[in-house]
Amino acid sequence: MTAAPSRAAVVAPADRAADARTEPRWVQVALITVAALFLGAFVALPVAAVLHQAFRDGAGVFTAAIADPAARAAIRLTLTVTLIVVPLNLAFGVAAAWAIARFRFRGRALLITLIDLPFAVSPVIAGMIFVLLFGAHGVLGPTLAAHDLKIIFALPGIVLATTFVTFPFVAREPIPVMEAQGADEEEAAVVLGATGWQMFFRVTLPKIKWGLAYGVILCTARAMGEFGAVSVVSGHIRGRTNTVPLHVEILYNEYQYAAAFAVASLLLLVALATLVARRLIEHRASRPDPVALPTATRVEPPHVPGALVP
Repeated sequence: MTAAPSRAAVVAPADRAADARTEPRWVQVALITVAALFLGAFVALPVAAVLHQAFRDGAGVFTAAIADPAARAAIRLTLTVTLIVVPLNLAFGVAAAWAIARFRFRGRALLITLIDLPFAVSPVIAGMIFVLLFGAHGVLGPTLAAHDLKIIFALPGIVLATTFVTFPFVAREPIPVMEAQGADEEEAAVVLGATGWQMFFRVTLPKIKWGLAYGVILCTARAMGEFGAVSVVSGHIRGRTNTVPLHVEILYNEYQYAAAFAVASLLLLVALATLVARRLIEHRASRPDPVALPTATRVEPPHVPGALVP
């Protein structure tokens, strides 16, 4: 008589594979503890410290720091630069993603490399490049001065520097999405008579909308918090060319710690809002969009007397 197989012998292969991938309980606890301690030390503690310092002297000091004319000018300039830079990067990102994902051309690898260039170049070096190009003693400086055009130490220079350090964020997000999804639906739309704009707005854009939204959020956060490149090209003119990060630095160097942390808390709120929006987009993008399929309608043939009815 054959003995009945043991419980271990009848475990399904999938269950054995799952058991092999499952770490012991103590390993899970150790990893979670290390991650929590790291986040607490390098994220939660600094955030709490900024908020504590911002409100340490009371809400009156916080409100006065935000209502200061120099602070309001810095906030206006930061918002203005962001409202200019983000649409520019959105237009460039869509065009670059379309070209890279849909076409094979000479120089494609170079274009991808140039898009990633701001990730490899220090923002301070990027600012110095614009100073060497458009500064008073730069390559184009005398020409600009002859036409009474001012780039460095003015809004155009801040916009250029911010655009340079932020343009990869929008361009990089839709490229893998478009390459993974392919161009079959777009080709079908063209065959059915859709124009280029109709194909883009009705086929391409709905497929990449969450990637674009993700890139726009990252671009907005970086534009509002950029310091290095803007610090070089702005000139630190209080009330005119100081953005919020530069204003925080000036207040801190002047030992106005409460005011500095109060203004810095605005950037902190932007960062927290960015994280929340990023998480919402990731959650929404992971869910498949509902597709409304038309209900099939059966068309009955006309009844003919004497004919067989199926």
